[in-house]
Amino acid sequence: MADPTVVKREVFSSRNVFILAAIGSAVGLGNIWRFPYVAYSNGGGAFVIPYLVALLTAGIPLLFFDYAIGHRYRSSAPLAMRRVGRAKWVESLGWWQVLVCFVIAVYYAAILAWAGMYFIFSFNQSWGDDAQAFLYGEFLQLADTPHIGFDFVPQVAMPMALVWVVTLVVIALGVRRGIARANVVMIPLLLVMFLILVFQAIMLPGAVDGLNAFFTPDWSALTNPGVWAAAYGQIFFSLSVGFGIMITYSSYLRRRTNLTGSGLVVGFANSSFELLAGIGVFAALGFMMQATNQTMDEVAAGGIGLAFIAFPTIVSTTNLGPVIGVLFFASLMFAGFTSMISIVEVCVSAVRDKMGLSRVMATAAVGIPMAAVSMLFLPTTTGLYFLDITDEFINKFGILLGAFTSVLVVGWILRKLPALQQHLDRVSSVRFGKLWLGLVGILVPIVLGYIVFNEILTKIQAPYGDYPAGMLGIFGWGMAGGIIIVAVVIAFATRWRRDVVTEIDEAALNVKYEEIMQK
Repeated sequence: MADPTVVKREVFSSRNVFILAAIGSAVGLGNIWRFPYVAYSNGGGAFVIPYLVALLTAGIPLLFFDYAIGHRYRSSAPLAMRRVGRAKWVESLGWWQVLVCFVIAVYYAAILAWAGMYFIFSFNQSWGDDAQAFLYGEFLQLADTPHIGFDFVPQVAMPMALVWVVTLVVIALGVRRGIARANVVMIPLLLVMFLILVFQAIMLPGAVDGLNAFFTPDWSALTNPGVWAAAYGQIFFSLSVGFGIMITYSSYLRRRTNLTGSGLVVGFANSSFELLAGIGVFAALGFMMQATNQTMDEVAAGGIGLAFIAFPTIVSTTNLGPVIGVLFFASLMFAGFTSMISIVEVCVSAVRDKMGLSRVMATAAVGIPMAAVSMLFLPTTTGLYFLDITDEFINKFGILLGAFTSVLVVGWILRKLPALQQHLDRVSSVRFGKLWLGLVGILVPIVLGYIVFNEILTKIQAPYGDYPAGMLGIFGWGMAGGIIIVAVVIAFATRWRRDVVTEIDEAALNVKYEEIMQK
Protein backbone atom coordinates (compact mmCIF):
# COMPACT_ATOMS: atom_id res chain seq x y z
CA MET A 1 0.00 0.00 0.00
CA ALA A 2 1.31 3.44 -0.93
CA ASP A 3 2.12 5.79 1.89
CA PRO A 4 -0.93 8.09 2.14
CA THR A 5 0.85 10.87 4.02
CA VAL A 6 4.17 11.75 2.50
CA VAL A 7 6.08 11.80 -0.75
CA LYS A 8 9.53 11.62 0.77
CA ARG A 9 10.68 12.50 4.27
CA GLU A 10 14.00 12.32 6.07
CA VAL A 11 14.26 9.99 9.05
CA PHE A 12 16.48 9.66 12.09
CA SER A 13 18.85 6.72 11.75
CA SER A 14 17.59 5.16 14.99
CA ARG A 15 15.26 5.68 17.92
CA ASN A 16 18.23 6.40 20.20
CA VAL A 17 19.35 9.25 17.96
CA PHE A 18 15.83 10.69 18.08
CA ILE A 19 15.85 10.45 21.88
CA LEU A 20 19.14 12.36 22.02
CA ALA A 21 17.76 15.02 19.67
CA ALA A 22 14.56 15.32 21.71
CA ILE A 23 16.57 15.59 24.93
CA GLY A 24 18.76 18.19 23.24
CA SER A 25 15.70 20.25 22.42
CA ALA A 26 14.16 19.88 25.88
CA VAL A 27 17.35 20.53 27.85
CA GLY A 28 18.01 24.20 27.29
CA LEU A 29 18.79 27.42 29.08
CA GLY A 30 15.62 27.19 31.17
CA ASN A 31 16.78 23.96 32.80
CA ILE A 32 19.94 25.61 34.06
CA TRP A 33 18.91 29.13 34.93
CA ARG A 34 15.13 28.97 35.41
CA PHE A 35 14.26 25.78 37.27
CA PRO A 36 16.53 26.25 40.33
CA TYR A 37 15.13 29.71 41.09
CA VAL A 38 11.51 28.65 40.43
CA ALA A 39 11.92 25.71 42.80
CA TYR A 40 13.56 27.84 45.50
CA SER A 41 10.85 30.50 45.22
CA ASN A 42 8.01 27.98 45.42
CA GLY A 43 8.60 25.87 48.49
CA GLY A 44 12.14 24.56 48.04
CA GLY A 45 12.19 20.81 48.52
CA ALA A 46 8.40 20.74 48.72
CA PHE A 47 8.28 21.97 45.11
CA VAL A 48 9.46 18.54 43.96
CA ILE A 49 5.99 17.15 44.73
CA PRO A 50 3.93 19.45 42.46
CA TYR A 51 6.75 19.32 39.92
CA LEU A 52 6.61 15.53 39.63
CA VAL A 53 2.81 15.58 39.62
CA ALA A 54 2.91 18.13 36.80
CA LEU A 55 5.43 16.03 34.87
CA LEU A 56 3.33 12.87 35.08
CA THR A 57 -0.14 14.37 34.62
CA ALA A 58 0.54 17.09 32.04
CA GLY A 59 4.11 17.28 30.75
CA ILE A 60 4.53 13.72 29.51
CA PRO A 61 0.91 13.40 28.28
CA LEU A 62 1.31 16.61 26.25
CA LEU A 63 4.63 15.29 24.93
CA PHE A 64 2.78 12.17 23.75
CA PHE A 65 0.17 14.46 22.14
CA ASP A 66 2.85 16.12 20.01
CA TYR A 67 4.52 12.79 19.26
CA ALA A 68 1.27 11.21 18.10
CA ILE A 69 0.42 14.08 15.73
CA GLY A 70 3.90 14.30 14.24
CA HIS A 71 4.40 10.56 13.87
CA ARG A 72 0.94 9.70 12.58
CA TYR A 73 0.78 12.46 9.99
CA ARG A 74 4.54 12.58 9.26
CA SER A 75 4.87 16.26 8.50
CA SER A 76 5.71 19.69 9.88
CA ALA A 77 3.36 21.37 12.34
CA PRO A 78 1.22 23.26 9.78
CA LEU A 79 0.76 20.30 7.44
CA ALA A 80 0.15 17.93 10.34
CA MET A 81 -2.56 20.22 11.72
CA ARG A 82 -4.08 20.52 8.24
CA ARG A 83 -4.19 16.74 8.00
CA VAL A 84 -5.72 16.47 11.47
CA GLY A 85 -8.51 18.96 10.79
CA ARG A 86 -8.81 19.00 6.98
CA ALA A 87 -9.31 22.77 7.12
CA LYS A 88 -7.23 25.88 6.68
CA TRP A 89 -8.27 27.33 10.03
CA VAL A 90 -6.80 24.26 11.75
CA GLU A 91 -3.64 24.60 9.65
CA SER A 92 -3.23 28.11 11.09
CA LEU A 93 -2.55 26.52 14.49
CA GLY A 94 0.57 24.96 13.00
CA TRP A 95 1.71 28.26 11.51
CA TRP A 96 1.16 29.85 14.91
CA GLN A 97 3.65 27.36 16.34
CA VAL A 98 6.09 28.05 13.50
CA LEU A 99 5.95 31.80 14.12
CA VAL A 100 6.48 31.25 17.86
CA CYS A 101 9.69 29.41 16.97
CA PHE A 102 10.67 32.20 14.57
CA VAL A 103 10.37 34.80 17.34
CA ILE A 104 12.18 32.67 19.94
CA ALA A 105 15.09 31.97 17.58
CA VAL A 106 15.50 35.70 16.93
CA TYR A 107 16.44 36.42 20.55
CA TYR A 108 17.77 33.00 21.54
CA ALA A 109 20.75 33.59 19.27
CA ALA A 110 21.74 36.60 21.38
CA ILE A 111 21.82 34.59 24.61
CA LEU A 112 23.96 31.94 22.94
CA ALA A 113 26.33 34.68 21.80
CA TRP A 114 26.57 36.03 25.35
CA ALA A 115 27.29 32.54 26.69
CA GLY A 116 30.01 32.08 24.07
CA MET A 117 31.68 35.36 24.98
CA TYR A 118 31.49 34.61 28.70
CA PHE A 119 33.05 31.23 28.02
CA ILE A 120 36.05 33.17 26.68
CA PHE A 121 35.85 35.76 29.47
CA SER A 122 36.06 32.95 32.07
CA PHE A 123 39.68 32.18 31.27
CA ASN A 124 40.92 35.55 32.54
CA GLN A 125 37.80 36.77 34.41
CA SER A 126 37.36 39.77 32.12
CA TRP A 127 34.38 41.06 34.13
CA GLY A 128 36.70 42.21 36.92
CA ASP A 129 35.36 42.99 40.38
CA ASP A 130 31.85 44.07 39.38
CA ALA A 131 30.10 41.51 37.18
CA GLN A 132 26.90 43.53 37.01
CA ALA A 133 28.60 46.73 35.84
CA PHE A 134 30.59 44.73 33.28
CA LEU A 135 27.51 43.00 31.85
CA TYR A 136 25.28 46.04 31.50
CA GLY A 137 27.92 48.69 31.02
CA GLU A 138 30.98 47.38 29.21
CA PHE A 139 29.67 44.27 27.42
CA LEU A 140 26.04 45.04 26.48
CA GLN A 141 26.45 48.82 26.71
CA LEU A 142 22.82 48.89 27.82
CA ALA A 143 20.95 52.15 27.34
CA ASP A 144 19.86 53.85 30.57
CA THR A 145 16.18 53.85 29.63
CA PRO A 146 14.09 51.37 27.62
CA HIS A 147 13.40 52.53 24.07
CA ILE A 148 13.73 51.32 20.50
CA GLY A 149 17.25 52.02 19.29
CA PHE A 150 19.73 50.76 16.74
CA ASP A 151 23.11 51.66 18.23
CA PHE A 152 25.08 48.48 17.52
CA VAL A 153 27.41 46.73 19.95
CA PRO A 154 30.16 44.95 17.95
CA GLN A 155 31.21 42.51 20.67
CA VAL A 156 27.65 41.15 20.69
CA ALA A 157 27.04 41.33 16.94
CA MET A 158 30.07 39.25 15.91
CA PRO A 159 29.40 36.17 18.05
CA MET A 160 25.70 36.39 17.14
CA ALA A 161 26.60 36.21 13.47
CA LEU A 162 28.73 33.14 14.20
CA VAL A 163 25.83 31.50 16.07
CA TRP A 164 23.59 31.95 13.05
CA VAL A 165 26.17 30.61 10.61
CA VAL A 166 26.81 27.45 12.64
CA THR A 167 23.10 26.85 13.29
CA LEU A 168 22.12 27.18 9.65
CA VAL A 169 25.01 25.00 8.45
CA VAL A 170 23.96 22.20 10.82
CA ILE A 171 20.34 22.40 9.67
CA ALA A 172 21.31 22.59 5.99
CA LEU A 173 23.24 19.32 6.38
CA GLY A 174 19.98 17.54 7.13
CA VAL A 175 18.41 15.35 9.80
CA ARG A 176 21.07 12.64 9.82
CA ARG A 177 24.26 14.49 8.89
CA GLY A 178 23.47 17.72 10.72
CA ILE A 179 20.84 17.64 13.47
CA ALA A 180 21.48 14.06 14.58
CA ARG A 181 25.27 14.31 14.62
CA ALA A 182 25.23 17.60 16.49
CA ASN A 183 23.07 16.12 19.25
CA VAL A 184 24.98 12.83 19.39
CA VAL A 185 28.15 14.81 20.11
CA MET A 186 26.82 17.65 22.25
CA ILE A 187 24.39 15.91 24.62
CA PRO A 188 26.93 13.40 26.04
CA LEU A 189 29.52 16.21 26.32
CA LEU A 190 26.96 18.43 28.04
CA LEU A 191 26.22 15.71 30.59
CA VAL A 192 29.90 15.08 31.31
CA MET A 193 30.69 18.78 31.67
CA PHE A 194 27.73 19.42 33.92
CA LEU A 195 28.50 16.45 36.15
CA ILE A 196 32.04 17.78 36.62
CA LEU A 197 30.62 21.25 37.32
CA VAL A 198 28.20 19.92 39.93
CA PHE A 199 30.96 17.89 41.61
CA GLN A 200 33.18 20.98 41.77
CA ALA A 201 30.29 23.07 43.10
CA ILE A 202 29.34 20.74 45.95
CA MET A 203 32.97 20.67 47.10
CA LEU A 204 33.00 24.46 47.62
CA PRO A 205 32.88 25.86 51.18
CA GLY A 206 29.29 26.73 52.04
CA ALA A 207 27.81 24.41 49.43
CA VAL A 208 25.85 22.56 52.11
CA ASP A 209 24.13 25.79 53.15
CA GLY A 210 23.08 26.36 49.56
CA LEU A 211 21.73 22.82 49.19
CA ASN A 212 19.85 23.17 52.47
CA ALA A 213 18.22 26.33 51.15
CA PHE A 214 17.31 24.56 47.93
CA PHE A 215 15.96 21.31 49.40
CA THR A 216 14.50 22.37 52.78
CA PRO A 217 10.77 21.97 52.21
CA ASP A 218 8.18 24.60 52.96
CA TRP A 219 5.17 22.32 53.18
CA SER A 220 2.76 25.23 53.51
CA ALA A 221 3.57 26.11 49.89
CA LEU A 222 1.65 23.04 48.76
CA THR A 223 -1.62 24.77 49.71
CA ASN A 224 -0.83 27.71 47.41
CA PRO A 225 -2.39 27.35 43.91
CA GLY A 226 0.33 29.62 42.55
CA VAL A 227 2.99 27.04 43.45
CA TRP A 228 1.17 24.34 41.53
CA ALA A 229 0.72 26.69 38.59
CA ALA A 230 4.47 27.42 38.70
CA ALA A 231 5.20 23.68 38.61
CA TYR A 232 2.98 23.08 35.60
CA GLY A 233 4.36 26.19 33.88
CA GLN A 234 7.94 25.01 34.37
CA ILE A 235 7.12 21.60 32.91
CA PHE A 236 5.44 23.10 29.85
CA PHE A 237 8.37 25.45 29.23
CA SER A 238 11.14 22.91 29.75
CA LEU A 239 9.84 19.96 27.72
CA SER A 240 9.62 21.82 24.38
CA VAL A 241 5.95 20.92 23.99
CA GLY A 242 3.22 22.96 22.39
CA PHE A 243 5.18 24.88 19.78
CA GLY A 244 5.94 22.47 16.99
CA ILE A 245 9.33 21.05 17.96
CA MET A 246 8.24 17.60 19.03
CA ILE A 247 5.71 17.37 16.18
CA THR A 248 8.54 18.06 13.74
CA TYR A 249 11.08 15.73 15.35
CA SER A 250 8.63 12.83 15.72
CA SER A 251 7.73 13.18 12.02
CA TYR A 252 11.31 12.06 11.26
CA LEU A 253 10.79 8.74 13.07
CA ARG A 254 10.31 5.43 11.31
CA ARG A 255 6.78 4.04 11.20
CA ARG A 256 7.55 1.31 13.69
CA THR A 257 8.79 3.31 16.69
CA ASN A 258 8.05 3.04 20.40
CA LEU A 259 6.62 6.52 21.03
CA THR A 260 5.63 6.34 24.68
CA GLY A 261 8.83 4.58 25.70
CA SER A 262 10.83 7.30 23.96
CA GLY A 263 8.72 10.01 25.57
CA LEU A 264 9.21 8.63 29.06
CA VAL A 265 12.97 8.59 28.56
CA VAL A 266 12.96 12.18 27.29
CA GLY A 267 10.64 13.44 30.02
CA PHE A 268 12.55 11.92 32.93
CA ALA A 269 15.94 12.76 31.42
CA ASN A 270 14.90 16.40 31.13
CA SER A 271 13.64 16.54 34.71
CA SER A 272 16.72 14.74 36.01
CA PHE A 273 18.90 17.37 34.37
CA GLU A 274 16.82 20.11 35.98
CA LEU A 275 17.31 18.61 39.43
CA LEU A 276 21.01 18.22 38.72
CA ALA A 277 21.14 21.88 37.68
CA GLY A 278 19.42 22.85 40.90
CA ILE A 279 22.04 21.01 42.94
CA GLY A 280 24.94 22.59 41.07
CA VAL A 281 23.52 26.11 41.03
CA PHE A 282 22.54 26.25 44.69
CA ALA A 283 25.75 24.62 45.85
CA ALA A 284 27.58 27.45 44.08
CA LEU A 285 25.19 30.05 45.49
CA GLY A 286 25.81 28.65 48.97
CA PHE A 287 29.50 29.35 48.49
CA MET A 288 28.69 32.86 47.26
CA MET A 289 26.43 33.41 50.26
CA GLN A 290 29.23 32.49 52.65
CA ALA A 291 31.93 34.42 50.78
CA THR A 292 29.93 37.65 50.59
CA ASN A 293 28.15 37.41 53.96
CA GLN A 294 24.76 37.65 52.29
CA THR A 295 21.56 35.67 52.70
CA MET A 296 20.28 33.25 50.10
CA ASP A 297 17.46 35.65 49.23
CA GLU A 298 20.10 38.24 48.37
CA VAL A 299 22.26 36.02 46.15
CA ALA A 300 19.62 33.76 44.60
CA ALA A 301 18.60 34.79 41.11
CA GLY A 302 17.20 33.34 37.94
CA GLY A 303 17.69 33.92 34.23
CA ILE A 304 20.22 36.46 33.07
CA GLY A 305 21.04 37.57 36.62
CA LEU A 306 22.08 34.06 37.61
CA ALA A 307 24.07 33.28 34.48
CA PHE A 308 25.86 36.52 33.79
CA ILE A 309 26.09 38.20 37.21
CA ALA A 310 25.91 35.62 40.01
CA PHE A 311 28.11 32.98 38.38
CA PRO A 312 30.83 35.38 37.26
CA THR A 313 30.90 36.64 40.86
CA ILE A 314 31.31 33.07 42.08
CA VAL A 315 34.07 32.49 39.54
CA SER A 316 35.94 35.55 40.80
CA THR A 317 35.63 34.48 44.43
CA THR A 318 36.89 30.89 44.37
CA ASN A 319 40.26 29.42 43.42
CA LEU A 320 38.42 27.00 41.13
CA GLY A 321 36.88 29.97 39.32
CA PRO A 322 38.27 29.45 35.80
CA VAL A 323 37.27 25.77 35.81
CA ILE A 324 33.76 26.49 37.08
CA GLY A 325 33.30 29.39 34.68
CA VAL A 326 34.45 27.48 31.62
CA LEU A 327 32.28 24.46 32.47
CA PHE A 328 29.21 26.55 33.28
CA PHE A 329 29.25 28.70 30.16
CA ALA A 330 30.22 25.77 27.94
CA SER A 331 27.18 23.95 29.34
CA LEU A 332 25.00 26.96 28.58
CA MET A 333 26.32 27.02 25.01
CA PHE A 334 25.76 23.32 24.39
CA ALA A 335 22.32 23.22 26.01
CA GLY A 336 21.25 26.35 24.19
CA PHE A 337 22.65 25.33 20.82
CA THR A 338 20.84 21.98 20.66
CA SER A 339 17.61 23.82 21.52
CA MET A 340 18.34 26.50 18.93
CA ILE A 341 18.71 23.84 16.24
CA SER A 342 15.33 22.34 17.06
CA ILE A 343 13.62 25.74 17.12
CA VAL A 344 14.88 26.79 13.68
CA GLU A 345 14.19 23.31 12.24
CA VAL A 346 10.47 23.78 12.96
CA CYS A 347 10.44 26.75 10.57
CA VAL A 348 12.60 25.07 7.92
CA SER A 349 10.49 21.91 7.93
CA ALA A 350 7.28 23.92 7.49
CA VAL A 351 8.67 25.87 4.53
CA ARG A 352 9.96 22.68 2.89
CA ASP A 353 6.55 21.04 3.17
CA LYS A 354 4.73 24.12 1.90
CA MET A 355 6.96 25.08 -1.02
CA GLY A 356 8.80 21.89 -1.94
CA LEU A 357 12.23 23.50 -1.60
CA SER A 358 15.42 21.56 -1.07
CA ARG A 359 16.76 21.57 2.47
CA VAL A 360 19.54 24.01 1.59
CA MET A 361 17.15 26.40 -0.15
CA ALA A 362 14.59 26.19 2.65
CA THR A 363 17.29 26.81 5.25
CA ALA A 364 18.40 29.91 3.37
CA ALA A 365 14.83 31.10 2.81
CA VAL A 366 14.07 30.84 6.51
CA GLY A 367 17.44 31.44 8.10
CA ILE A 368 18.53 34.60 6.30
CA PRO A 369 15.41 36.66 7.16
CA MET A 370 15.42 35.26 10.69
CA ALA A 371 19.08 36.15 11.19
CA ALA A 372 18.51 39.60 9.65
CA VAL A 373 15.74 40.43 12.13
CA SER A 374 17.86 39.05 14.96
CA MET A 375 20.89 41.10 13.98
CA LEU A 376 18.75 44.24 13.60
CA PHE A 377 17.33 44.30 17.13
CA LEU A 378 19.50 42.24 19.50
CA PRO A 379 23.14 43.39 19.20
CA THR A 380 22.14 46.94 20.14
CA THR A 381 22.22 49.06 23.28
CA THR A 382 18.48 48.39 23.71
CA GLY A 383 18.57 44.71 22.73
CA LEU A 384 18.17 43.43 26.28
CA TYR A 385 14.90 45.34 26.69
CA PHE A 386 13.56 43.86 23.45
CA LEU A 387 14.66 40.38 24.56
CA ASP A 388 13.07 40.64 27.99
CA ILE A 389 9.68 41.81 26.74
CA THR A 390 9.53 39.41 23.80
CA ASP A 391 10.60 36.40 25.86
CA GLU A 392 7.95 37.06 28.50
CA PHE A 393 5.07 37.50 26.07
CA ILE A 394 6.02 34.78 23.57
CA ASN A 395 6.32 32.23 26.38
CA LYS A 396 3.03 33.12 28.03
CA PHE A 397 0.88 34.02 25.02
CA GLY A 398 2.68 32.08 22.32
CA ILE A 399 3.67 28.74 23.82
CA LEU A 400 1.10 28.35 26.62
CA LEU A 401 -1.86 29.92 24.81
CA GLY A 402 -0.95 28.09 21.61
CA ALA A 403 -0.78 24.73 23.41
CA PHE A 404 -4.08 25.44 25.15
CA THR A 405 -5.78 26.26 21.84
CA SER A 406 -4.32 23.24 20.05
CA VAL A 407 -5.49 20.81 22.72
CA LEU A 408 -8.99 22.33 22.74
CA VAL A 409 -9.28 22.24 18.95
CA VAL A 410 -7.86 18.73 18.43
CA GLY A 411 -9.53 17.26 21.50
CA TRP A 412 -12.88 18.97 21.85
CA ILE A 413 -13.75 20.44 18.44
CA LEU A 414 -12.24 17.86 16.08
CA ARG A 415 -12.50 15.00 18.61
CA LYS A 416 -9.29 13.43 17.36
CA LEU A 417 -7.88 12.34 20.72
CA PRO A 418 -9.26 8.75 20.48
CA ALA A 419 -7.52 8.28 17.12
CA LEU A 420 -4.26 9.66 18.53
CA GLN A 421 -4.60 7.43 21.59
CA GLN A 422 -5.10 4.36 19.40
CA HIS A 423 -2.03 5.36 17.39
CA LEU A 424 0.11 5.67 20.53
CA ASP A 425 -1.10 2.31 21.83
CA ARG A 426 -0.60 0.62 18.47
CA VAL A 427 3.08 1.52 18.06
CA SER A 428 4.24 1.75 21.70
CA SER A 429 5.27 -0.73 24.36
CA VAL A 430 3.76 1.23 27.26
CA ARG A 431 0.04 1.83 26.74
CA PHE A 432 -1.85 4.48 28.70
CA GLY A 433 -5.24 4.09 27.02
CA LYS A 434 -8.09 6.13 28.46
CA LEU A 435 -5.89 7.56 31.21
CA TRP A 436 -4.05 9.56 28.56
CA LEU A 437 -7.36 10.70 27.08
CA GLY A 438 -8.49 12.02 30.45
CA LEU A 439 -5.23 13.82 31.18
CA VAL A 440 -4.88 15.50 27.77
CA GLY A 441 -8.57 16.08 27.18
CA ILE A 442 -9.50 17.39 30.62
CA LEU A 443 -6.64 18.13 33.00
CA VAL A 444 -4.18 19.73 30.55
CA PRO A 445 -6.65 22.30 29.14
CA ILE A 446 -7.87 23.17 32.65
CA VAL A 447 -4.34 23.79 33.91
CA LEU A 448 -3.22 25.65 30.80
CA GLY A 449 -6.38 27.74 30.81
CA TYR A 450 -5.89 28.67 34.46
CA ILE A 451 -2.27 29.71 33.91
CA VAL A 452 -3.01 31.74 30.76
CA PHE A 453 -6.02 33.48 32.35
CA ASN A 454 -3.95 34.47 35.39
CA GLU A 455 -1.16 35.75 33.15
CA ILE A 456 -3.57 37.92 31.16
CA LEU A 457 -5.00 39.42 34.36
CA THR A 458 -1.54 40.04 35.78
CA LYS A 459 -0.28 41.76 32.63
CA ILE A 460 -3.41 43.95 32.42
CA GLN A 461 -3.31 44.97 36.09
CA ALA A 462 0.40 45.80 36.16
CA PRO A 463 2.39 46.53 32.98
CA TYR A 464 5.25 44.05 32.71
CA GLY A 465 8.56 45.36 34.04
CA ASP A 466 7.27 48.94 34.10
CA TYR A 467 8.26 49.23 30.46
CA PRO A 468 6.84 52.07 28.34
CA ALA A 469 3.39 51.32 26.96
CA GLY A 470 4.68 51.71 23.42
CA MET A 471 7.33 49.00 23.79
CA LEU A 472 4.88 46.63 25.47
CA GLY A 473 2.38 47.35 22.74
CA ILE A 474 4.82 46.57 19.94
CA PHE A 475 7.08 43.83 21.29
CA GLY A 476 4.63 42.39 23.83
CA TRP A 477 0.91 42.45 23.08
CA GLY A 478 1.41 43.43 19.46
CA MET A 479 3.87 40.63 18.78
CA ALA A 480 1.72 38.01 20.57
CA GLY A 481 -1.38 39.02 18.66
CA GLY A 482 0.44 39.69 15.42
CA ILE A 483 1.77 36.17 15.01
CA ILE A 484 -1.77 34.79 15.32
CA ILE A 485 -2.97 37.10 12.56
CA VAL A 486 0.00 36.26 10.33
CA ALA A 487 -0.55 32.54 10.94
CA VAL A 488 -4.15 32.81 9.73
CA VAL A 489 -3.07 34.83 6.69
CA ILE A 490 -0.44 32.25 5.72
CA ALA A 491 -2.93 29.39 6.07
CA PHE A 492 -5.65 31.03 3.96
CA ALA A 493 -3.57 32.98 1.45
CA THR A 494 -1.05 30.33 0.38
CA ARG A 495 -1.34 26.95 -1.29
CA TRP A 496 0.48 23.69 -0.70
CA ARG A 497 2.67 22.33 -3.46
CA ARG A 498 0.86 19.96 -5.79
CA ASP A 499 2.41 16.69 -4.62
CA VAL A 500 1.42 17.21 -0.96
CA VAL A 501 -1.56 15.26 0.34
CA THR A 502 -3.41 17.55 2.75
CA GLU A 503 -6.44 15.34 3.41
CA ILE A 504 -5.66 11.91 4.82
CA ASP A 505 -7.80 8.81 4.54
CA GLU A 506 -7.75 7.81 8.21
CA ALA A 507 -9.05 4.32 7.51
CA ALA A 508 -6.27 3.68 4.98
CA LEU A 509 -3.73 5.04 7.41
CA ASN A 510 -4.95 2.70 10.15
CA VAL A 511 -4.69 -0.26 7.77
CA LYS A 512 -1.15 0.73 6.83
CA TYR A 513 -0.07 0.83 10.49
CA GLU A 514 -1.72 -2.50 11.20
CA GLU A 515 0.24 -4.05 8.33
CA ILE A 516 3.49 -2.51 9.56
CA MET A 517 3.00 -3.68 13.13
CA GLN A 518 2.18 -7.21 12.02
CA LYS A 519 5.46 -7.58 10.11
